[in-house]
Amino acid sequence: MVGQTVNIPGAQFFDHQRVAVVGLGISGVASLEVLAGATSATLSAWDSAPGPIEALDVPVDRAACIEDPDELAKEILAWQPDIAVLAPGIREVSPLFTTLESAGLALWSEIELAWHLRAAGDDGEYAPWLCVTGTNGKTTTVSMLAKILTQAGLRGLAIGNVGSPAVAEVSRTDSGAPGAFAVELSSFQLRTTHSVSPAGAVCLNIADDHLEWHGSREAYWQAKARVYEHTQAACVYPIGDSHVQAMVDGADVQEGARALGVTLGIPPVGAVGLVEDMAVDRAFGASRWDEGVELFSISDIEHLAPSGASLPAHIVIDALMAATLARSVGVSPDAIREGLSGFQGGHHRIELIDTVAGVSYVDDSKATNAHAARASLMGCEDSSVVWIAGGQAKGSRFDELVAAVAGKLRAVIVIGKDHEPWRAALRDLSVPVEWINPETSQPMTEAVAAATRHAQPGSTVLLAPASASMDQFTSYAARGAAFAHEVRRIRG
Repeated sequence: MVGQTVNIPGAQFFDHQRVAVVGLGISGVASLEVLAGATSATLSAWDSAPGPIEALDVPVDRAACIEDPDELAKEILAWQPDIAVLAPGIREVSPLFTTLESAGLALWSEIELAWHLRAAGDDGEYAPWLCVTGTNGKTTTVSMLAKILTQAGLRGLAIGNVGSPAVAEVSRTDSGAPGAFAVELSSFQLRTTHSVSPAGAVCLNIADDHLEWHGSREAYWQAKARVYEHTQAACVYPIGDSHVQAMVDGADVQEGARALGVTLGIPPVGAVGLVEDMAVDRAFGASRWDEGVELFSISDIEHLAPSGASLPAHIVIDALMAATLARSVGVSPDAIREGLSGFQGGHHRIELIDTVAGVSYVDDSKATNAHAARASLMGCEDSSVVWIAGGQAKGSRFDELVAAVAGKLRAVIVIGKDHEPWRAALRDLSVPVEWINPETSQPMTEAVAAATRHAQPGSTVLLAPASASMDQFTSYAARGAAFAHEVRRIRG
């Protein structure tokens, strides 16, 4: 759908509804603003810190700051809401979450709210959603996809766990409103998303992550699997990944939706893959049983390789996934090729900061789990990497990761406040390991200095922490920026 959007049909659902918005971060405030502006719902706002409540500029029936989670849950229930829109930071295993859920209250993510508050076009149609989840590669894939959708004339926009809050963008009624959405979905968002019916969906991969949020591997994987629910046209999956294949097989989809594979090999019918250096579509089109359609060549995305390195396989996979989702809404091969060739990768994802005295310094701060860190390390030469790892472990263990990448390592520098899982994983490693004091005020200054001491010409100092950043930094971006700052100090 491209054209002027004119109304929000789902707004009437909220007539006489009482909606509690719990957690007033960016998505929570956006939820309140859209609900207040587009619906007649009675609203309340809740947080555990006073600042967000004091800054609130939306008319609500009640606003309260209550630090104790049990008391907060009690007061929310006493207000008698019909729906609670929860911030993604509220863990599935937290007393607040479990108490509200046990009381039978409908728990929604901001994504669920956004689905109900989509604006319809003057033709009565909605802009299609293409949903992406996975342990690794989500942001790259949705960014590629948004670029392709825009190239196709659909005014594509990346939303969800990236960019502007989804509820603010999908409810726009101006003439420049996006005509298609590439939606990045975290497991936190998916856990309380129930009604979304995307045109196409993919889980890129699955590995243990965020276990401290969900409480178990099974709960985390079940949340990820929700991305395929109610899919209209294309359930896209990586061929050979039995775990993701099982998610597709178990999904309750709309009639006519197809399972479509993606592979780095030659694609069978019903899949997209590579024939030599050409991405080929055998999933769409009446002639797919007899021939494929060329979508793009590897040369179209070679500019995304780190300087001096070959193009990582996971970048190729991300491009194939984005292309397949785009094909599910009718995007032409020319638009896919032009979109990918014009796409520029974001910061903090295998980003070469500088090469100093023959040593390459690479920022992959976005590698916040073992799966992503492994992909980054496996693209390096044997015995060449001085690895800066560590941070907020999120309940993960790293023994398998270290065993898989040991041959790539020259030394390891461990940052973060939680060294225990790393001591267990690194105890038998034959290369030097340095531990940065968890109480230091300058962890990245000390880490880069230590890494530089162990490096030699031809080495790569790689920040790929396999952990979240919030123990010592405000975000993975801040962690990557601190790394880049220290590297530039070396050059300076």
